[in-house]
Amino acid sequence: MTDFSWLDWPFFDERHPSFARELDQWCSEHLSHIDHHDTDEACRQLVKALGQGGWLNVAVPQGPDGRWGGRWPEIDSRALCIVRETLARHEGLADFAFAMQGLGSGAISIAGSDALREKYLPRVASGDAIAAFALSEPDAGSDVAAMSCEATLDGDHYVLNGEKTWISNGGIADFYCVFVRTGEAPGARGITGFVVDADTPGLNIAERIDVIAPHPLARLHFDHCRVPVSQRLGEGGQGFKIAMMTLDIFRASVAAAALGFARRALQEGLGRAKSRKMFGQTLGDLQLTQAALGDMAMEIDAAALLTYRAAWMRDVQKQRTTREAAMAKMAATESAQRVIDRALQMFGGLGVKSGEPVEKLYREIRALRIYEGATEVQKLIIARELLKNS
Repeated sequence: MTDFSWLDWPFFDERHPSFARELDQWCSEHLSHIDHHDTDEACRQLVKALGQGGWLNVAVPQGPDGRWGGRWPEIDSRALCIVRETLARHEGLADFAFAMQGLGSGAISIAGSDALREKYLPRVASGDAIAAFALSEPDAGSDVAAMSCEATLDGDHYVLNGEKTWISNGGIADFYCVFVRTGEAPGARGITGFVVDADTPGLNIAERIDVIAPHPLARLHFDHCRVPVSQRLGEGGQGFKIAMMTLDIFRASVAAAALGFARRALQEGLGRAKSRKMFGQTLGDLQLTQAALGDMAMEIDAAALLTYRAAWMRDVQKQRTTREAAMAKMAATESAQRVIDRALQMFGGLGVKSGEPVEKLYREIRALRIYEGATEVQKLIIARELLKNS
């Protein structure tokens, strides 16, 4: 039975509990038999299903007269977290599909012209277009300001050259929000964002990348790729700021995804503890098991409080949540790794059998401790914010 007691916390508005329960019911009906043999096709189908189910519209704002396709006037961080926690608890690939629609189009929501917003966001919300966020490079991952992919202005077009890597949805996306060096100033102040359609000449999928929790991932190569000035996000040199604002919005939702994985692991562990016979009793009768379950429950609640605090501060208090989101992301992903590891241990040999729920969770959680800012980077962000405000 799903535990919704956390929805009684004071972080939520009256719309959130019913929203969470409706989504949970939808997941039970639509996500129980996902075919993972063709990951690309599974992601395409999940994006379409989430769009048709009316869940992707949470990832974009409403816009004037609803023209941008969103459910609410602004992106609601708490709703993003609820969606990602719920989807992750049911099906990790569904969480990925939802997350990339939001992250991949977030820069358009933040800084796109009205024409760009009306062109792309409704298709993101309906599931008719798949989005991607292209920031990382082979030598510029955590240190984004070190990027070398560049664009030069040529009349009414920019010409892009270089590479991006570790790009989620790479190879299946319909468009990419790409951040490149345009040289208005040194370092981070000389980066600009663009929306690049997947079929733009000069944009090539150089490599598909396989990872331990399969999802579409690729290295992109830009070879004299001409992009109209009208596809620029904000003004020249604003790209780093726009990219960081996008990550700030969605970083707390990464923590929520980790929560979903951890809650599923606790659920699986409890079931195992009650049913597994050992030494004339159940696994759950052993004090070592009880201690592990106690640790798991405590870590989940602690991470949940940090996660929804960050989302509430952004939604209700309208505060910058750079530090709080970093704390949530770090705490939730690190604790989820421990929770899932303990759950897998309860299953013994069965826990490492390919396809078992806890084995899949073990592979799913590992990437979350790295992407959208590794744990070590989150520590630096938290310390920087403390020093800045002390």
